[in-house]
Amino acid sequence: MESNPLKQLTRLGQSIWLDYINRQMLNNGELKKMIHDDDLRGMTSNPSIFEKSIAEGKDYDADIQTMIKAGKSVTAIYDALTIADVQKAADEFRPVYESTQGIDGYVSLEVNPHLAHDTKKTIEEARRLWKALNRPNVFIKVPATLAGLPAIQQLISEGINVNVTLLFGLPRYRQVADAYISGLEKRVAHQEDVSHIASVASFFLSRIDVLIDPLLKEKSTRNEEMGDFVHPLQGQMAIASAKMAYQIFLELFHSPRFKALQEKGAHVQRLLWASTSTKNPQYSDVKYVDALIGPQTVDTVPMETFNAYRDHGDPDLRLETDIQKSASDFQLLSEVGIDIDHVTQQLEDEGVDKFNQSYDKLIKTLNEKIGR
Repeated sequence: MESNPLKQLTRLGQSIWLDYINRQMLNNGELKKMIHDDDLRGMTSNPSIFEKSIAEGKDYDADIQTMIKAGKSVTAIYDALTIADVQKAADEFRPVYESTQGIDGYVSLEVNPHLAHDTKKTIEEARRLWKALNRPNVFIKVPATLAGLPAIQQLISEGINVNVTLLFGLPRYRQVADAYISGLEKRVAHQEDVSHIASVASFFLSRIDVLIDPLLKEKSTRNEEMGDFVHPLQGQMAIASAKMAYQIFLELFHSPRFKALQEKGAHVQRLLWASTSTKNPQYSDVKYVDALIGPQTVDTVPMETFNAYRDHGDPDLRLETDIQKSASDFQLLSEVGIDIDHVTQQLEDEGVDKFNQSYDKLIKTLNEKIGR
């Protein structure tokens, strides 16, 4: 049996992607090696990742200087750098895309996070990026905000692959899946092909526990009698959320409604587990990876978690275990006075704000390199 835990994930039906990108790994063969040795099947990016890559290294400096001399604006420089990296990564993953018949091998690029609450401009930006990238194995990342939902539906109807990002809550996940399915239905109604369209719904996990755990601790501190109810929930709500989301996935994508689309060649919108690095040092560094392995899912992990899982991951099918407990955890959370819908909306708002800050920091970094 394969000894590399990362490669065992493929056997269990889950694809491992890397939540990281930089130019050095594209140029020195590191990415190619991970694809070959670890069965890495995709890559995601966001403004924070690009900000770190551009700020900390010199790999981009020559291109930046060339574009400065050409009179390019700072936003045009950002565009050119990120598009070039995603194109090169997509080319590295193209054999994966071909060998999996379009299931894996994708690289994601995010629309400007400042457009998260503007449907029209999100659609326009996604179209522009899709055209500029000019690769079949890329995703355009669109946030799962209320304004993002109609954008997702429209983009899917136009044949643009979408990675739905910043997804935290179960009700919103239903809306995201419906937007995807509705977009496919619109294409079918116009007798257009749906067999080449791909999408993932990216559920952000560890941030859920980061927000809820202190709330639980505060309640047990104020009321010792509540401790017996609160302690079992600590560090559990992110995993419970993912397991309940997967049950919704099974319901929606095994429904007669979607079966009709499958007959036309449509692919399911896979759930992708994001934010799977462990923020609490008291928890295992592979906690969220080990707990959520299941068929037709993706896990995108930062480099540290990727290396940790290769070293001591324990792959097994666990995504459909203890479902009743996960449902009970949601009920218990409500009984102790924590509104999960309020929590997930707060996380969405904070997520958009954090990506905005990262984008602005990246633009500031570029301005500093340019000397403006």
